[in-house]
Amino acid sequence: MVDELFYQSIATLSDRLAKKEISAIELTKAVIERTRRVESKIQAFNSRDEDDALAQALASDERRAAGDSKGPLDGIPIGLKDLIAVKNQPLTASSKMLADFISPYDATVTEKLKQAGAVLWGRLNMDEFAMGSSTENSASKTTCNPWDISCVPGGSSGGSAAALAAGEAIATLGSDTGGSIRQPAAFCGVVGLKPTYGLVSRYGLIAFASSLDQIGPFTHTVEDAAMLLQVIAGHDERDSTSYKTQLPDYRADLKTNRGPWKLGIPGEYFGEGLDPEVGAAVERAIEFYRSKGCEIKEVSLPHTRYCLDAYYVIATAEASSNLARYDGVRYGHRSKKSTDIVDQYFQSRAEGFGEEVKRRIILGTYVLSSGYYDAYYLRAQKVRTLIRQDFLNAYQEVDALITPTTPSPAFKIGAKVDPLSLYLCDIYTIGANLAGLPAISIPSGFSTAGLPIGLQLIGQPFAESNLLSIAHAYEQAHDWHGQHPQI
Repeated sequence: MVDELFYQSIATLSDRLAKKEISAIELTKAVIERTRRVESKIQAFNSRDEDDALAQALASDERRAAGDSKGPLDGIPIGLKDLIAVKNQPLTASSKMLADFISPYDATVTEKLKQAGAVLWGRLNMDEFAMGSSTENSASKTTCNPWDISCVPGGSSGGSAAALAAGEAIATLGSDTGGSIRQPAAFCGVVGLKPTYGLVSRYGLIAFASSLDQIGPFTHTVEDAAMLLQVIAGHDERDSTSYKTQLPDYRADLKTNRGPWKLGIPGEYFGEGLDPEVGAAVERAIEFYRSKGCEIKEVSLPHTRYCLDAYYVIATAEASSNLARYDGVRYGHRSKKSTDIVDQYFQSRAEGFGEEVKRRIILGTYVLSSGYYDAYYLRAQKVRTLIRQDFLNAYQEVDALITPTTPSPAFKIGAKVDPLSLYLCDIYTIGANLAGLPAISIPSGFSTAGLPIGLQLIGQPFAESNLLSIAHAYEQAHDWHGQHPQI
């Protein structure tokens, strides 16, 4: 039974821990042993501390023995993307710039996981500073897709998705700026949820694009996503963008909210560039919902064509501003080649940042510069408002939207050398970030090559409970989430 533990759901494991069928030590050892066996092939972790994880597990078992369990996550090993701060642990963002940095404090989500008794397990690889769609931009290593190690796991949260799919964690956290949770979730055949902007605190998250970034869970099931969201969501005074709202019981709502729902099909997401196998999987999902009595309606999001352009103006502008702090003086990489303070600034940034990060900093600095701000950044923000309004107009008629998560299944490592071709991987996910909406990717089949295909559902603002219920209805009628790669 121990060998099977690493692929069981949080809900199942939590129940077994409560019944004392297993211990947190036993579960954590199973995850550690699994990681030892497969990590050389997957390369999901930047760092991990087995002794610390076992100490956390022991503390969990002692709490249970004393009748003081902290709840359903107590004793569950959860991995964190390497840009979420954990006190006294490495925090590198997979960049040379922060190669030796140790976080002096916990992120809010880290605090909440600790308060819930979770076993924090490892720092997971990612595209450098979350800039990428394949985890090939990491300064640390290239993570592989557990379903085919010659393929990418997606990005930027590729390590989080791959570790979960490979059984190296029971759940993980990632961040989503333009699809960085949902796209790797689709590529790796797991559930990935991007909450509404402001629902989960960003305090302690290394910023890429502050108006777009959002932390969210990777899990094996929708129920697990609901359980993890319940813990990490909520208002935080340390995050000025955190939203005050009453949290429902997401897990309980899965059992009571059974629809039927009104679901919209945006035609703009089913055009040129969509892989036929992905399109067919989404069509089958649409027919499933129709068979369950859901009203299926075609809707239009006319400004979708501008999503990619607006995103790469706004995101790079904010990245340019956020990454200005890495100057070789206060913290981060400091060049040993510099001759004076100005040269130190240039040399440190040249050596510390990778090519994709430099590309985005340069583009962002350009669109913010005098004479171009109005033409690019301000105009992109106006287009963003139109994109959000498109979604809100659609939600006057429907409860949620059904789309593909990605244009294709996972591609081969090294196959996309042109930056634009990588940017297009996020064409179906960017809109939810620009509009600040919740969206989830769930497994919906496999390609003929045996690679997972993801189905995306985009919900109304702060309507995660409804979104999770819609996703759960599909998941319960299919077994895609219960299939795991042979590594």
